[in-house]
Amino acid sequence: MENFEVIEGNITSPKGFLASGVFAGIKKAKKDFALIYSEKKANAAALFTTNKVKAAPVLLDMEKIKNGEAQAIVANSGNANACTGQKGYEDACSMAFMAAEKLNIDKDDVLVCSTGVIGVTLPMDKIAKGIELAVQNLSRDGGKEAAEAILTTDTFTKEIAVKFNIKGVEVKIGGIAKGSGMISPNMATMLSFITTDADISKSALNKALKDTVKRSYNMISVDGDMSTNDTVIMLANGVAGNPTIDEGTKEYQVFYNALLYVNKHLAKQIAKDGEGATKFMEVNVVNAPTEDDAILASKSVVNSNLVKTAIFGEDANWGRIIAAVGYSGANFSQDSVDIYLKSNKGLIKVCENGGYVPFSEDKAKEILSEKEISIVVDFNAGKYEALAWGCDFSYDYVKINGSYRT
Repeated sequence: MENFEVIEGNITSPKGFLASGVFAGIKKAKKDFALIYSEKKANAAALFTTNKVKAAPVLLDMEKIKNGEAQAIVANSGNANACTGQKGYEDACSMAFMAAEKLNIDKDDVLVCSTGVIGVTLPMDKIAKGIELAVQNLSRDGGKEAAEAILTTDTFTKEIAVKFNIKGVEVKIGGIAKGSGMISPNMATMLSFITTDADISKSALNKALKDTVKRSYNMISVDGDMSTNDTVIMLANGVAGNPTIDEGTKEYQVFYNALLYVNKHLAKQIAKDGEGATKFMEVNVVNAPTEDDAILASKSVVNSNLVKTAIFGEDANWGRIIAAVGYSGANFSQDSVDIYLKSNKGLIKVCENGGYVPFSEDKAKEILSEKEISIVVDFNAGKYEALAWGCDFSYDYVKINGSYRT
C-alpha cells in the first residue's frame, strides 16, 4: 500500500511555488518561455545529460547547483542554446541575470534551461521579452502554462502531483516534464522540473533524486539518441513545515516512494509521447541474478530499433528480443531464458529455455494489436527485476525528424 495520494496538479501544487508559461516569439506560435519561482529560497538538486557535448545552460547549471540552493528556473523552448560557444554561455548567464533582476533575487539562485534546435544562438531580445512576461504572469495556477511552454515536438503536457504526510504534516510533490524524441536511456532530450514543499536536507534530496532518476528517466527510450540538454531539477522549499527529512529514516522512505512514483509517471508519459509512436512498450526483466543485470537487459531491449519496429508491425519476433538481451552486457544463461508478450488481450510465451516454443501467431498478433504492450524476460536465475519503458518505431518518426528544422 502506497503512503501517498495522487492529486490533480503540477509544480504549483506544493505551497510557496508560482509559475507561468508565455509566448515570447522564439517559436512561431505556441508558448515558448516558462518560469518556476519559489517564494522562499529552496534546497535544490539536479542531474544532467551524460553527453560529452553539453549545452550552455547545462554547463552553467552544473556550476550553480554545487551549493545545493536555488529559487527560480527559467526555461525556453524552440532553441537549445547548444554548440553556440562562448556567446551561448554568456547568453545563458544573461538569462539568469535578467530573471534575477525582475524577481529581485540573486542571479546565482536562478537555474537556466533550453530545449529545441541545436547550433543556433538565442534571440536575446525575445528572451528578454519572455522573462518580463513570465514574471508578470506568475501565479499559483501557472503550472499548466509552464508545462505547455517547455514542449517541443510533444503532443501533450506531462504533469503530476501527489500528497502525503510526514509526522502528521501534509506535504506535496509536483512535477512537469517534456520529451518526445532524441530519447535514450541515461536521460533523454528531456526537461523535468519537480517541486516540493517538504523540509528535506540537501543530502537526502540529492540521494532521493539520484536514486529515483536511475529507476525512471534513465529507463526510457524512444529512439536511442542522447540529447545535449537533458536536465532534471528539483526544488524543496520547506514551506510545509514538517520536521526535516534525513536519510535513513521512515520519513525519507515515504518521501522517496512518492518521488519515485512522480518520476516514473513523468518518464512513462514521455515514452508514450514518443515521436510518431503508436504503441507504448514496457520491458520487465525478472528473476535476474542482480539488479544491474536486470537494468542492463531491460534497457537494451527497450532501446533496440529492431524490437521497436517489430512491435509497430505487431510481429512476435522474439529473436530480436533475445538478441538485444545478448548484447546488453547482462550476466545470464541463454538456456534458462523465457520470453512472454503481454497486453490486455492476454499473455503468451514465445521463447522457452532460450529457444523456440510452439505458440499461436494469431494469438500473439492479437496481443500485439493493443496500444500498450509488455515484454517479459525471465532469467530464471535470481530474485531481481527492472522495468524500462519505450515506444514503437513508426513511419511518422522519420517524417517528423526529416523536417525538424523547417
